[in-house]
Amino acid sequence: MAEITARSLQVLTRGEQIRSAVLAARNAGETVGFVPTMGALHEGHLSLVDAAAAECDRVAASIFVNPTQFGPHEDFAKYPRDLQRDLTLLRQRGCDWAFTPEPAEMYPPGFSTSIDVGPTAAPWEGAARPGHFAGVATVVHKLLQLVPAHCAYFGQKDYQQTLVVRRMAADLNLPVEIRVCPIVRDADGLALSSRNVYLSADERRRALALSQSLKLAESLVRAGETDVAVLRKRMLAHIASVGGVAVEYIAFLPEDAVVETTRIDGPVVVAIAARVGGTRLIDNWRI
Repeated sequence: MAEITARSLQVLTRGEQIRSAVLAARNAGETVGFVPTMGALHEGHLSLVDAAAAECDRVAASIFVNPTQFGPHEDFAKYPRDLQRDLTLLRQRGCDWAFTPEPAEMYPPGFSTSIDVGPTAAPWEGAARPGHFAGVATVVHKLLQLVPAHCAYFGQKDYQQTLVVRRMAADLNLPVEIRVCPIVRDADGLALSSRNVYLSADERRRALALSQSLKLAESLVRAGETDVAVLRKRMLAHIASVGGVAVEYIAFLPEDAVVETTRIDGPVVVAIAARVGGTRLIDNWRI
């Protein structure tokens, strides 16, 4: 297995370069793990690199802010970018290759193909961000073709995205194992996100209401409450008491499903999306 230690990082910008490097490693009998990212790396991303390094001989990561998964009024233009910092962090965590393509490399002139993942992509994030998951599925498929790794690593924080990616990989017979790793949080409970940099100090304090409400739901379920309507009402009441948080949805989803349950009778993932000031945040909690 690869050691998690600083070593030489090869930065590649062309698809044929990263594909050749990964295939050469595979032909030499090495296992390869892949971490797709949009950069602005934090410990959540780096935990995926650590997982890949612990399980595989070689590790690749991509840094590409994918324009097709942003809506026309979303934050593509201002999405945080700091490539040199990201490369330093990847180097420190033992990453072998960083794939950093320009948009024209991923979407050449005339590009018109898009992947529709169907019902898995339709509700919740799919409804709130039309076209988002088509952009995600398409770019992830392209990346998995260009970086033919044994395993690809994704974070649990983007819960519905992990379902979309798994559905796409299974439906299209992609020869890669999709690994989903736990959410990484700050000490106060806030889920790490590249968009957290948008929050003022006061907004960050209010944003804690998301994880607090998720923990509240868990405590109520453990105390015997099974009615989703009651659980949602209690969560919304807590968030309202904090103020300054506009909830878009709270969904109680049986594991690996996107159709909401009305009563807790087994493991569920509680997913939440909300705006704090001008920043949209998502979080989830397994119960």
